[in-house]
Amino acid sequence: MNSRLSRILLGLVVAAMPLFSVACGSSSNQLSSGGGGGGQQDGNVNMIISDASTEDWATIGVKILSISLVPQGGGTPVNIFSSGSTPEMLNLVQLDQLGELLGSLPVPAGTYTSAILTISANQGDVTLIVAADPETGFAGTAGATIPPTQIQIQGATGTSPNMTVPVNVNFVSPLTVAASATTSLDVEFDLAHPAFLVGHVPPAQGGTTIWAVNFNKGPVRHHPLADIRRLVLRHTYGTVTGVSSDDSSVTITRDFPVEPPTNPETDIATSQSLTILADATNGTLFYDVDAKTVTTIKNFSTVATTLPGRFVRVAARYQSNGSLVAVRMWAASAFNSVFISPEGHVLHVDTTNDIITVEREDGKGVKLQVNANTEFFFRTPWNAQTDSLVIGQGTSFLTNKDIVRGFKVHASVDPTVTPADPTVTPFLAQTIDIEIARYDGDISSVNANTFTYTRKFNTATDNYSFALPYISGSTANGSDPMSGAAITGFKWWNFTYPTIVDSGSNAIMDFENATNGTVNFGGTAGAYPAWGETYAIWNDPIQANSWAAPWTVLMPTTVPLGTAATGFATGSPNGTFSLSEAGGVNAVPVTMSTVSGSATLVYQVDRIGGIVTVSAEDITTTAGQNAVIAGLTQGAPVKVYGIPQANNTIKAYVVIYYTGTLPAASAID
Repeated sequence: MNSRLSRILLGLVVAAMPLFSVACGSSSNQLSSGGGGGGQQDGNVNMIISDASTEDWATIGVKILSISLVPQGGGTPVNIFSSGSTPEMLNLVQLDQLGELLGSLPVPAGTYTSAILTISANQGDVTLIVAADPETGFAGTAGATIPPTQIQIQGATGTSPNMTVPVNVNFVSPLTVAASATTSLDVEFDLAHPAFLVGHVPPAQGGTTIWAVNFNKGPVRHHPLADIRRLVLRHTYGTVTGVSSDDSSVTITRDFPVEPPTNPETDIATSQSLTILADATNGTLFYDVDAKTVTTIKNFSTVATTLPGRFVRVAARYQSNGSLVAVRMWAASAFNSVFISPEGHVLHVDTTNDIITVEREDGKGVKLQVNANTEFFFRTPWNAQTDSLVIGQGTSFLTNKDIVRGFKVHASVDPTVTPADPTVTPFLAQTIDIEIARYDGDISSVNANTFTYTRKFNTATDNYSFALPYISGSTANGSDPMSGAAITGFKWWNFTYPTIVDSGSNAIMDFENATNGTVNFGGTAGAYPAWGETYAIWNDPIQANSWAAPWTVLMPTTVPLGTAATGFATGSPNGTFSLSEAGGVNAVPVTMSTVSGSATLVYQVDRIGGIVTVSAEDITTTAGQNAVIAGLTQGAPVKVYGIPQANNTIKAYVVIYYTGTLPAASAID
C-alpha cells in the first residue's frame, strides 16, 4: 500500500502529583506493585496513543488491554494501563502523530528497558474498513468492512474469548522514571510497515482474500520523544463536572462517540476524569455552540455557571509539567452539537466548487463547503501564540494548494447549516484546524533551496506537484534522537533508521545525493524514483505565509509483486537476488543487508488452505539465511520495499516472499 509514516505513541509524563484519575466505563485501571519502584515515590504517567495514516484504510481498529514496563535487570513488569472489561477500540488511522489521551497513573520511580503491550486477538477484535478512495489495484472494495473471518491475527495465544497478542518493545535506551520529573516514551505502531497488514489474494477467481495482521517482529518499535509539548492531541470530548474555585480550570469526564457513528451522534460516558486549564496568558477561544457566540477567555469566571453538565469539545496542548491547557473549547447542551465537527484525512479538494471532502472512520466522505468566512488554523502546541492564530481565510487557501489530499484536519461547522446527508450536501465550515500538513510522493528537482513532491492518486483530480522550500537554517528543529544535541535547520533520515538523523550544514547536500537514485525495469514496468514524506510547517522565516519542510523521511519505495529472476545468494555484508517485474525487460539487483542491527527484514508468507502465516526470517543467522535460500528461489513471487540507488539497484528494507498457495499477480500487500 501507499501508506506511509505512522506511529502509536505512549507519552509518559512523570510529575510529583497525579494530574488525572482514570477509570474507563465500569472498569478501573490497576497498578501492580513491585518492579522498579523499590518503595520510592511514584511518578505520574499520562497515557497517550497516536499513529499515522494510510491511503487504503479508513479504519484499522485495535483494542489495547494493558501496557506494562519491564524494570532494568528483570523483575515483575509494572502495569501502567489496564482497559478493564470493556476496552475502547482505537482507530490507528485517525491518530497519525496525534495524541489520544487515555489517562494517567502513578508509576514507581526506576529504570525500565522495555514495554509489553497486550492486544486483544479474538476474532472481530481487529476492525478493518477500506478507505473511500483507495489506491488503484488495492485488494478491497472502497468503503467496505472486511468480514472478521477474513482477518487473521498473527501470534495470538490463549482461547476464545480471551485470546491476546503480547507485543514486546525493546527501548533504544533505558527509560528513567524519576519523581518530580518529566520523561516520555514513544512507541510506534508502524502502519507503513509492509509486514503489519498483509493481504493475500488467491489466484482463483472468487477466492477469499485473507488479511494477516502482524504486531511483532518489526511493526512495533521504540522511538525517542524529546519534547511532550510538541504532541498534537486529538480533540477531547467530555461532560463538565465542575469549575475550580479560582476559575482557572474545568474538570470533565471523558465521552466517546458510539461506533459506528449514529445520527444524531450519541455519547458513551466514562468516569475517566481530566483537568483542563484555561490559557491565562494567551487566552482560550470559547465557542458557545448553543448561543452561537465566540469569546476569548483567560479563566472560566464568565462561563463558570453555564458549564457544569454541558458537553464540551476541547483542542488542548501539553505544558512541560504535563498539565493540559485549552487552546479552543466548544460547549453545548447536546453531545451531537459538539460532535458535528468532521475529523479525518482530506480525501478530495474541489477547487471548482470550493468543497473539501474529509474521510470519516466508517469510510464515507463528509463534504465541507469553504466560503469567504472560513478560517484555517495550524496546530502548533509547542508555541501558544501561533497555536490560536488564523493562518488563512477563504477559498484562496484551496486554490493555492495550501491544503491537499492527505492533510489531517478537524473542522467546526455552522450549526445552522445541517444537511440531511453530508456525504452529498456539504456542511458549511466555520473553522478548519490543520493538524498534519502532509506532502508526500516522488521526489524530484532537488536543489539547495527546494525540492518537489509529485503525488498521484486513484482520483486524478487529487494529483499534485508541489515545490517545498527547506526551513531556515536558524529555525529550531528539535534534537538529535541519539545525542540529544539541539538541531537547527532542515533534517532528514531513512525510514529504516529513524534514530540516525542527518542535520547541520551538509544535510541538504546529503539529501540531494540520497534522492538522485532511480531503478528502471524498462518496458512497460517503468522506473521507480525515491519517495519521501514531510509534515510541513507554516510561516517559517524563509517562507512567509506558506508551507516549508522542517524534515523529510525517505520512505521505502514499493515495487509491485514480482518474481525472483535469480534466487537469494548469501554474502557479507549483503546477500543478493535479482527482481523481475511484469512488463519489464531488465532484472534489477536487490541487496539485502545481513549485518546485525541493520539487517533487511525478511518475511515468509505461507498460505495453506485458508490459513495465512507470516514468519520473520533472521538473515543475520545461518539458519535464517538457509531458510531464505530454500524459499526465495528463481521464479518465487516476491515483493520488495527499499530505497532506489544511483547504480540502479534497490537497497531493501523489507523483502516478502511467498510459499504455499501463491498470490495473484495483482495482489497489493
